[in-house]
Amino acid sequence: MDASSDILVVSARALTKHFGTSEVVSGIDFEVRAGRCFGLLGPNGAGKTTTLRMIQGVSDPTGGELSVLGYLVEGRAVRQRMGIVPQIDNLDPDFTVVENLRVYAAYFRLRGFDLDARIDELVKFVELGDKRDVRIDTLSGGMRRRLSIARALVNDPELLILDEPTTGLDPQVRHMIWARLRDLKASGKTLLLTTHYMEEAERLCDELIVMDRGRILDRGSPVELIARHVQGEVIEVRGSSRQISGLLESVPEVRSEEVGDTIYLYTDKSEALVERLKGEPGLFYLHRPANLEDVFLKLTGRELRE
Repeated sequence: MDASSDILVVSARALTKHFGTSEVVSGIDFEVRAGRCFGLLGPNGAGKTTTLRMIQGVSDPTGGELSVLGYLVEGRAVRQRMGIVPQIDNLDPDFTVVENLRVYAAYFRLRGFDLDARIDELVKFVELGDKRDVRIDTLSGGMRRRLSIARALVNDPELLILDEPTTGLDPQVRHMIWARLRDLKASGKTLLLTTHYMEEAERLCDELIVMDRGRILDRGSPVELIARHVQGEVIEVRGSSRQISGLLESVPEVRSEEVGDTIYLYTDKSEALVERLKGEPGLFYLHRPANLEDVFLKLTGRELRE
């Protein structure tokens, strides 16, 4: 294991945040180690965004301890070493790609030949070389998202915070961004990620926490969480519930969950059940490995959140 992984980039102890009488973050503990991708997962209202705002230093904790890059979170010292990709792009539409990067660099007092070289490197990194002199309002959503990532890297940060970085993007752009984020991690950057795409978290995160109502429900690597909370295989079945119930009576060691017109069957021994399903007319099924979304729904429930 790389020695850098022993360095704590973020450390939270009994971290709490109140808004009036409402406790939004309820005494959580977690650590983010250098050179890793750490995920914060949870439904709307779980406390993820509030936690990120405290890490960024734009919202003060109500209680507990929080250190980022060795500092108690306060002021410019931390923000100089941090890059932030916000949930909603806030690029200046009147500027070109390069002008957006140059203006943002001014906040860090970056200028001259070194900045020119840095901008050239970043534009190439996010594959916007042929758009460098194009105004932002003419770019696609995927291009603007890639530029937001490049902008967050202008100051060569040690910690990169990504708030739902691929929401609304098509699969090609999403996979391209995932590849770039893996490159950044391989170069030694520490990534802190929130996302509603469980596949994204599963592909990128070395470790993650699942939050709900301000509390941490569990933590671990995606593989550890899947092994701990769900059986290894899932079979999604649609059809007659009476017909499915008859099948389940003859196949032991199957956990079932009914959601709308679909019954989810969780098992570590799927062979007999799949064989039975093949011979049942009128039943439609999908057999797949268990994934992080199954864990997420088991821990946080399936009810809608506003």
